[in-house]
Amino acid sequence: MALSFEQCSSIIEEQLNNLVIGGRSPVGLYEPVDYVMSVGGKRVRPALVLMACNLFSDDVEKAITPAISFEILHNFTLLHDDLMDNADVRRNRPTVHKRWNNNTAILSGDAMMILAFQYMCRAQPDILPLLLDTFTHTALEVCEGQQYDMDFEQRNDVTLDEYMQMIRLKTAVLIAACLKTGAVCGGANNENIESLYRFGISLGLSFQIQDDWLDLYADSAVFGKSTGGDILSGKKTFLLLTALEKADKKTGRELIALLHDNTIAAEKKIDEVKSIYDRLEVGAAAQQTIAKHYQQAMSHLNDAVVFNKSRKIELEVFAEKLLKREK
Repeated sequence: MALSFEQCSSIIEEQLNNLVIGGRSPVGLYEPVDYVMSVGGKRVRPALVLMACNLFSDDVEKAITPAISFEILHNFTLLHDDLMDNADVRRNRPTVHKRWNNNTAILSGDAMMILAFQYMCRAQPDILPLLLDTFTHTALEVCEGQQYDMDFEQRNDVTLDEYMQMIRLKTAVLIAACLKTGAVCGGANNENIESLYRFGISLGLSFQIQDDWLDLYADSAVFGKSTGGDILSGKKTFLLLTALEKADKKTGRELIALLHDNTIAAEKKIDEVKSIYDRLEVGAAAQQTIAKHYQQAMSHLNDAVVFNKSRKIELEVFAEKLLKREK
C-alpha cells in the first residue's frame, strides 16, 4: 500500500507519543527533552524515512526507530540553534534556555543526541553499519553548516556559492539522509539509494531558498508572523546575496548602509530594502532557483526504479506541497 506523507507523519506522531522521556530521572535533564519533542510539528524528516522505505517495501516498521532517531537529532539541532541565536520562541512556546536556563539547554541537548544514537542502534543489525555511517556523517555535516552560518555573520564578502554550500550542509543533507535511510531499510539497491539522496539534496535546497523568499514576500496573515525578520537581523540569505551580486556599486553601498542603519524604523528599513530587491528582481531570481532545484529533485526521483509507481507519486505530491507552501 502506498502511504501518503500524512499517514507517515501520523505513524511517527503515534510513536513519539509513546516515548517515555518526561518520566525519567533526573527530571531536570529529561523534562526539557520531553518539552521539545512533544511540541508537535509536521514531522517532515521522519515521515520521509517511512515514505522512502515504502517505495521498496510494505513493511515500514523496520524504518520507525531510524526515523525517530532523525527526528530527535533534528530537534536537538533546533534546541542548540535557539541557544546560539538567543531566540525567545520556538513554535509559539518559550525556547528551552528561556524557560529553564543555558546550562539546561546544553545538557538536555546533549542527552537528545545520545538518545538519537540509541534509537538508531535499534535498527536491523544487517543494515546498522550503513545507517550509523549515514547518521554520523550527516550529523557532522549539519554542525559544519551551522559553523559556516555563524562565520557568515562576521563577514561582508560571503558569496552566493558559499551560501548554497552552507544551506546544503545545514538543511539539505538531513533531508537527503532521511530518504537514504528509508531506502536502505526498504532494501533498495545502491543506484536507487543514490537517486533518493540526490532527490533530497535538491529538495532541501529549494526548501531553504523558499524559506528565505517567504520571510519577505509571504502574506503575513498566512505566514503567521511579520515578514522581513531576516532583513532586521542582517542575516545572509539568498535574497541578500543575490541582490549584492546583481547590484552596481552605488546600489550595493546603499543596501549595505540600510542594513547597518540602526536609527531607521524597522518597517521603513524593510520597505526600503524590499524596494531595492524589487528593482533588482531578486524575488523572481529566487523563484527561478527554487524551480530549478525542484525540477532537479523530480529528475532524481524519476531515476529511482520502484515496483509500484503510485508510491513515487506520494513523494511527488509531498514535494509539490513543499514548493507551494505559504508558511
